This record gives sequence, C-alpha cells and structure tokens, in this order.
Amino acid sequence: METTSSDQVLISYNMEDIISRLKNFDAYPKTLEDFRVRTFSGAAVSVVAGLFIFWLFVSEFIYYFSVEVKPELFVDTSRGEKLRINMDVIFHNLPCAYLSVDAIDISGDHQLDVDHNIFKKRLRPDGSPLPAGPTKQETLGDGSLKTNEGREVAPLPADYCGSCYGAELIPGTCCNTCDQVQEAYRKKGWAFTDPDSIEQCVREGFSQKLQEQMGEGCQVYGYLLVNKVAGNFHFAPGKSFQQHHMHVHDLQPFKNMRFNLSHSINRLSFGKEFPGIINPLDGVVKNSEKDGAAGMFQYFVKIVPTTYENLDGTVLNTNQFSVTEHYKTLSGEAGHGLPGVFFMYELSPIMVKFAEGRKSFAHFLTGICAIIGGVFTVAGIVDSFIYQGMRTLKKKIELGKAS
Repeated sequence: METTSSDQVLISYNMEDIISRLKNFDAYPKTLEDFRVRTFSGAAVSVVAGLFIFWLFVSEFIYYFSVEVKPELFVDTSRGEKLRINMDVIFHNLPCAYLSVDAIDISGDHQLDVDHNIFKKRLRPDGSPLPAGPTKQETLGDGSLKTNEGREVAPLPADYCGSCYGAELIPGTCCNTCDQVQEAYRKKGWAFTDPDSIEQCVREGFSQKLQEQMGEGCQVYGYLLVNKVAGNFHFAPGKSFQQHHMHVHDLQPFKNMRFNLSHSINRLSFGKEFPGIINPLDGVVKNSEKDGAAGMFQYFVKIVPTTYENLDGTVLNTNQFSVTEHYKTLSGEAGHGLPGVFFMYELSPIMVKFAEGRKSFAHFLTGICAIIGGVFTVAGIVDSFIYQGMRTLKKKIELGKAS
C-alpha cells in the first residue's frame, strides 16, 4: 500500500502538533541570549557556588566509601558461655611473693590463687622490671630442687616424702615443697602461721624470699576465664582458702607488715577488642591515702554484652563495661576488711550490636542531586538579591537620591 503526499503531510502535521504540546511540559524555559545580562557579581557567585559544590561532592564521595557503624539493642539470650577477663595491673609497692589473684562467682565457683594464664613480673622500686628467673622445676637430673626464684636448694633423696604436718587429706600424701605444704593447709582450711617451723619452707628460704622482695613492685598480667554470671575477682596479699563457706586470706606470714595497694591499671577488658571500644579503666592510677595506709580499692563494674559484625559478615562476641569506684581505709575505727583491689562485676540483660555498613548508591545519588540543586538555588537567590540591590542603588545615584 503506497502512502500519498496528503498522508505524509498529515503525519508531519501530527508530529509537529505533538512536539508543540510536549513543549508545554518544559520546566526549564529558555530566554533569548539577547535578553540575558551577565554581571561580575553573578560570576563571583557562580565561582563560589561551583567551589562549594565541588567540596560537598568530595565529602559525599568520601562518606559513600567510608564504613558506618550502626548500634542496635537486643535482649541477651546467650547461655553457657565463658567470660574472658583481660588484665594488666602494676602494684608499685607490693611484692609478687605477697600477692594472690582469686575469682569467685555467685554460682559457687572459686578460683583461688590463680596461676594459670596469669603471670607475675617483679619490679624494682623505680618500676623497671627485674630479670626473669627460671620457672619452678622439681626433681632435676642431679636431684636438686629450684624454687620459682631460681634459688638452688639441697638435693633430695630419691625416696624422700616430706610431711604435710597433719594437713594431708589422704594418709600417706607427700609434701615435698613449701608450696605443697601451703596447698595442703589451704585445702584443710588451716592458717599458715609459722613458715620457719616447716622444713620445706626453711630449705627453700621462704622467709628469706619475703625479706628479699620487700620494697619491690609487681606487674600482674594475663587473663581469667570465669562463668558468665555475676561475681568478683581481686588482688590481695596472702594465700587464700575457704573456711566455713567463707573466703579467707592468710596474712599470718606477713604479720606486722603494712600493705600499700597503690596501683596502675594498664589494661582491663572483658572479651576481645573491637574498633572504637573504650575501656574506662585503662590508664587509671590510684594511690593509697594517708601515707600508704592499707586500704580496699573497690571497682563496681557493669558489663554490657556486645557483638560486632564486620562488612564481611564476621561476628565478634565481646563486652563493654561501665564502672564506679570506692576506696576504704583500713586503719582506725571501722577499718575492718581485707586490703586489696576488688572488681565486683555483674552483667546487663541488654546486648548491644554494632553492624558495619555502607550507604547505598541510590542514597549517594540523592545526596549529590540535593547538593547541586540546593547550592544552585541558594546561589540564584543570593545573586538575585545582589543584582536587584545594585540596580536600585544605581538608580538612586542617577537621580541624586543616594546619601
């Protein structure tokens, strides 16, 4: 079927009519070039607006590629987990030989005089570390015995079986070292009152070791694993033991000694570190009041379970905490208590979740359009005010009305 010339004219007319109608929807009508007025002030405003748009665009671009962390709150429903307590504490005037670390929780679990994953470093009075000695070894090749201070003692006979001085729970148990005698006393609930009457302690120089370390400091670092329930852990002088369901520290070997619990907390945290975490006790320094009198430093810690989710979906389970403090002097009236540094902790039922994320590309485009449109609109308003103001001022000058 052939198209006639009249049909072609009709189609052309219809297209022109459609285009003409579409022009009515133009939201950006154009003015003729001859009617446009370009001014110096308009150029200045345009340059400033362009620079401002460029700065905001770069900021938005950087923000688009940066990682933002969004917090959320949940009820903590986790069960059967262990709580890791990381510590690094320096006692400036308390020797390592005097100090023990204990952990107790409301479930009845007791960790007394903890030495697993806990390390002690002797410090000189000026705070510098002393050379580390060898670890405790028993029954060496030559039959000699070394204490944990590296002091050699007389060799023991192969059939030697030291007495536990009535503290053995099982008849025939041998206590070949001073530590074993103290452990037997602890399990029995007896106070270790006179180490100079214990053959093993005399042989290893227990009292001499206490005298040698007087005036030294001690750095205690490592970690504890405790049940995820309320409890406390503390640093205190003397061997600890349970007696009649009470937690007791045996201070008899240190009678007539004054304990200065001045300390610095290099680090105290619960669980693993995550980006942006703040541990409120890191870097805290405390001094005993009244010229080094014995006292109780108490820290009441509220632990908030926390999960941190990385961009790759990896989830880190950890904790944050807040803390309040209290100090009690143990001298004079009402000065009863155990000198030491105590951390009483309890767990919050609310869990905080931090999730890393990035802004969507659609949000980025929306921000760019808002920047360009907003700056151009404001710049247009500013330019209009300047232009109209200059025109008004010019007319007044021409009429001689300008003052």
